[in-house]
Amino acid sequence: MSLFEPRFARIGLVVSATLLVSGCLKPMYGGIEGAALRSELAAIAVDPIPERAGHYLANELHFALNGTGADVPPKYHLQVVLRERVQTTLVDSITGRATSGSVVIDADYKLLPVGGGPVVTSGLAFTFASYDRSSQRFANIRAARDAEIRDAKALADQIKTRIAIALARN
Repeated sequence: MSLFEPRFARIGLVVSATLLVSGCLKPMYGGIEGAALRSELAAIAVDPIPERAGHYLANELHFALNGTGADVPPKYHLQVVLRERVQTTLVDSITGRATSGSVVIDADYKLLPVGGGPVVTSGLAFTFASYDRSSQRFANIRAARDAEIRDAKALADQIKTRIAIALARN
């Protein structure tokens, strides 16, 4: 076996490309830049979001953006508009009842400076969570509510990551 065989050449190419690119990347939440980004995220005030799913999302965003609970004066405010719908994915052919459902939530978000000015970042985040349905009404209600909570956690994570990327670029 020679070092000039094609598989060793490919491995060498991958290793050298990795070493070249590794100098270009920096961690988003680490080092001095990470501390500045964390303080910028903590300075985001979340505007009230109506409905139950909005309440769950606002709580998750408060925790995701400022999990320390430090009292930081707001530099930005985050506006979120939710659209929620339930889709039935499976129907029992004998009884005609839905056997599962999906809670789908779309979130239009906009990050604005507190004193006014142009939008820092905006976008659309969406997610869905499925749940099983049964003949018990309250079990279905609880399962749908748990799906809303899972959606809120996923949306908060998406929105926080997108905002962090936008703030890190500035």
